[in-house]
Amino acid sequence: MARILRLDLSGVPTHWLSREQAAMLYAKNLVVWGIGDRALIIHGGVNRQGVQSSFEMSPVIATRGEMFLRGQLRSISNRLLFRRDNHHCLYCGHPFDTAYLTRDHVTPRGQGGKDTWENVVTACKRCNHSKGNRTPEQAGMALLAVPFVPNIYERMYLSQHVVLKDQMNYLEKQFSGKRIWGPA
Repeated sequence: MARILRLDLSGVPTHWLSREQAAMLYAKNLVVWGIGDRALIIHGGVNRQGVQSSFEMSPVIATRGEMFLRGQLRSISNRLLFRRDNHHCLYCGHPFDTAYLTRDHVTPRGQGGKDTWENVVTACKRCNHSKGNRTPEQAGMALLAVPFVPNIYERMYLSQHVVLKDQMNYLEKQFSGKRIWGPA
């Protein structure tokens, strides 16, 4: 089920909300503005007359109140890494299912490489095994793209499995342009 993208008052995404969490913010009058052409609907209980209550909300909302910039604090996960690289091996260039992908350290940890966004790429098992504990140069393998740190807007996209059109339109305006973003 689609979630609601929560922003701070300046328009910076903070995290994803369930529809119930968003409805609570609306009820507490903490939603300052919302955007989106297609409202999301949450259904409530049924009254004595048999009428079910419903409530419309925007897919992107800016709110007052305490914010948690969780999107900036998360460490690298394989799921986010594979989505950043669009499930393609950055050595052979082929797309793979998650089961056939690995996290490769461009500068191996055994040679002092760190587990950072700038030093990890998606690699198929075959290419990662061929590269071994060597840099791409030492292994004679070309790296097809430069690894990068996704900005907060890109991180929000990467962290959510289902991104609605209105949400994607909002987020992609601030993407860095370091890769072509699209359905993963």
